[in-house]
Amino acid sequence: MNFELNDTQRDIKDAAREFFSKELPSAVVRRLSDTDTAFDRDLWRKCAEQGYTGMIFPEQYGGVGLGFVELAAMLEEMGRALLPGPFISTVLFAGSVLDACASDAQKKTFLAPICHGDMRATVAVLEPTASWDRAAIRMAATANSGGVELTGEKWFVMDADIADFLIVAARATSGELVLAIVPSDASGVSKTVTPGMDLTRRQHRVSFDGVRVPADCVLARGAAADAALARAIDITAVGVSAEMVGGMQFVLDHTVSYVKTRSQFGRPIGAYQAVQHRCVDMFALVEGARSATYYAAYALGHDDPQAALAVSVAKAYASDAFRDVGNMAIQAQGGMGFTWENDTHLYYRRAKGSELMCGDATFHRDRIGRALLVR
Repeated sequence: MNFELNDTQRDIKDAAREFFSKELPSAVVRRLSDTDTAFDRDLWRKCAEQGYTGMIFPEQYGGVGLGFVELAAMLEEMGRALLPGPFISTVLFAGSVLDACASDAQKKTFLAPICHGDMRATVAVLEPTASWDRAAIRMAATANSGGVELTGEKWFVMDADIADFLIVAARATSGELVLAIVPSDASGVSKTVTPGMDLTRRQHRVSFDGVRVPADCVLARGAAADAALARAIDITAVGVSAEMVGGMQFVLDHTVSYVKTRSQFGRPIGAYQAVQHRCVDMFALVEGARSATYYAAYALGHDDPQAALAVSVAKAYASDAFRDVGNMAIQAQGGMGFTWENDTHLYYRRAKGSELMCGDATFHRDRIGRALLVR
C-alpha cells in the first residue's frame, strides 16, 4: 500500500503552498482579521481562479471534478496560511449540501456560482443547544403554498453577513427534516454578530420570523435531507481537519525555528532535552493527525462503509492535537509565545475555533463509540 501523495496530488499541494505564501503573508491575515467580515473579495477571486472554489464539484457546474484527497492536500496549505473568510462555510459546507441533494436547476442557479466564485453561502444548522446531532434540529418549517415558512433562530452561523444565501435546516410538523435556501436579505431574516475566539472567521445568530421559502428553493425533505446534511457535515469535518493539520505544521515549523535560534545560558534552547522532547511530541501529533485526515478523505471519496467512522477519528484526533500543539508551542517559546506580535496566537485561536466546528472531540468520540459498540 502506498501512503504517499501521487504526483498530481503533490503538484496540487506544492502549487497551493506557493499561491498562499505569495497571496497570504501574516500581515494580510492580520489586516483581514481586523475587519468586520475577515473577507477580501480580490483574494476570493484569486482562489476561484485557482479552481479552489469548485475543486470537488462536477465540471458541468463549473467545478474541477477532483477528489477529497486532492482537496485535503490543498486545504492543508490553506490552513498553514490561515486563510480568513468563508471558504469552509461556502465551498465545503453549502457546496456539499447542494451537490448532494439539489436538483439540476438548483445546482445551475446556486452551485455553479459558488464554483465560479460569484456567490458565497453558508449553512444554518446549530440551535441554542449548539449540538451537531441532527436530531437536535427543532426550528419550525411550516408548510406554505408548496414551500415552507421558517420561524426560529440559528446560532453560530458562519459568515452569515457576507453570504448571498443560507441553507437552513429545519423540522416540519411531521417531524421530517427540511433543507431550504433563503436569500440572506430576505424579509424576516435578521443577523447578529456572535463574538468568537477565531479572529479569521465570523459567526452570527440568525433569526427567522415567518420567512417564506417557495417550493423551488426547498432542496430536500425527510431521509434525502438527512443524508445530504450528514454527508456535508462529514465532508466539512474532513476539510476542517486538513486545515488543522496545516496549521499544526506551521506552528511546529515556527517553534523549531525559534528554539534553534533563541539562546539561553550560552546555548540554543533547542539543545535542551526537555525542549527537544516537546518538539518531538508536537511532531508526533502532527503526523498522526495528517494520517487520520488523509485516510478519512480517501474513505469518503471511495464511499467506504467505514467512512463516517474514519471522519470521526480524524476530527477527534485533530481537534485535540491542534490545541495540544498550540499549548506546547507557547510553552517552548516562553514569554514570546504569549505576545500579540507572535503569530502563534493566531493559530491557537484557529485551533480553538476549529475544534468546535462539525462537532468537538467529545461529540466524535461518542459517535465512534456508537459505531463500534452499538450494532
